[in-house]
Amino acid sequence: MSAPRAVVACASFKGTLSSLQAGRAVAKGLRALGIASDVVALADGGEGLVEALARAVPGAKLYSARCRGPLGEKRSARWALLPKGPGRRVPTAVLEMAASSGLPLVPEARRDPLVTTTWGVGDQIRAALDRGAGAILLGIGGSATNDAGAGMAQALGARLLDVQGHELPPGGGALRALAKIDLAGIDRRLRKVAVTVACDVENPLCGPRGASAVYGPQKGATPAKVKLLDAALARFARVVRRDLRKQVRNVPGAGAAGGLGAGSLAFLNARLTPGIELVLEAVGFDARIRGATFAVTGEGKLDRQTLMGKAPAGVARRARASGVPCVAVGGGIEAGALPALKRIFAATESLSEFAGSSAQAQARAAYWLEKLARARGSKWLAARR
Repeated sequence: MSAPRAVVACASFKGTLSSLQAGRAVAKGLRALGIASDVVALADGGEGLVEALARAVPGAKLYSARCRGPLGEKRSARWALLPKGPGRRVPTAVLEMAASSGLPLVPEARRDPLVTTTWGVGDQIRAALDRGAGAILLGIGGSATNDAGAGMAQALGARLLDVQGHELPPGGGALRALAKIDLAGIDRRLRKVAVTVACDVENPLCGPRGASAVYGPQKGATPAKVKLLDAALARFARVVRRDLRKQVRNVPGAGAAGGLGAGSLAFLNARLTPGIELVLEAVGFDARIRGATFAVTGEGKLDRQTLMGKAPAGVARRARASGVPCVAVGGGIEAGALPALKRIFAATESLSEFAGSSAQAQARAAYWLEKLARARGSKWLAARR
């Protein structure tokens, strides 16, 4: 009988560990049990996408783009340029909107999607075009914004005007006054660049499942602000339909990243696609999982959203297709989602429960992941038998 081998493919444990750090901690625990591991860096469109693809593609180069942050502050964002190769006819830039417009970049006391902006995403795109990118892969998870990509478009030369012809100020709240979209000045290089958006959710732009209602509260929106922002996005969709002749309101994924999904369709002629599938293809996951004894995946929280295109669900789906059981570790687990999670994972583990509290788990996440893998590895191994 061959020696046991695990494939460890975790998403990031946001705010504590990157995908690679989490995977290495689990692998260290399994190694203590004599279980070899293949660690795969993953992302589903949010934090870690650049790292995952830069590691997976030979010849990839990392760059830093000067950009504006969610509140207009100066900062820099790391991105990758992938060379031409299988599946890439032109050099392809990999960008993360979270690097310029992500929620962790805004102090909790200043989080307000009425004013946070995606300007920095436009700055990143310009930097990629300046380096000769012929295609762009944009990950849009983890945003601090709710402006439908308005800031991104303005940074690229578009004009978003009120009824007096004045340029709109930054933020999702300003879209309430949107009267006209003028793309005459938008960067002409975008016409020749194919843009793919790695999107990890399927929410429409507006309504009870839309960007504002579902994700606005975690970005600092009160119930009153959620209502206002939803109306602003509805106005944005109407003006886009009239001026750009594009329907974006009810497209699955349009509500991702505070409506950046819709903005990408409107301003970049982008294609929205599940981010995890792009990454799994790029890292050759199917070949790596073949013949493995079991797989381990995980993320900061296992909940209903995990089942809607997130990285762990993508890993489980590919593992199951190869006849390999998949274990999921979450920083925490939503109790109500547990029955559904158990249908796709051979086992689920709560790091917070194992460590004694969420505070303990967050404070020493790598330590507890290693210890959990060492304590549960034999049980996971038995799942195959």
